[in-house]
Amino acid sequence: MNGDPTVVGRTGELVHATRGAAGPGEVRVRIRGGTEIYLAWSEEPIPLGTSVLVVAARGARAVDVVPWTDLPGTA
Repeated sequence: MNGDPTVVGRTGELVHATRGAAGPGEVRVRIRGGTEIYLAWSEEPIPLGTSVLVVAARGARAVDVVPWTDLPGTA
């Protein structure tokens, strides 16, 4: 998989829910001094507004995500 490796490991918020195998959602990620929107793929559906962690870059503007909870005292 190709893509932007600088987005991997960043957190974001889903602005459109993911649908698991049925299709992607969209995630807003803080990166490069601003925010950018990526297509967000996940193994299981993830609801709108969920915080997620980017675990892989798929290619042009597409990433794999998993649900994420900030550790206490880090947010």
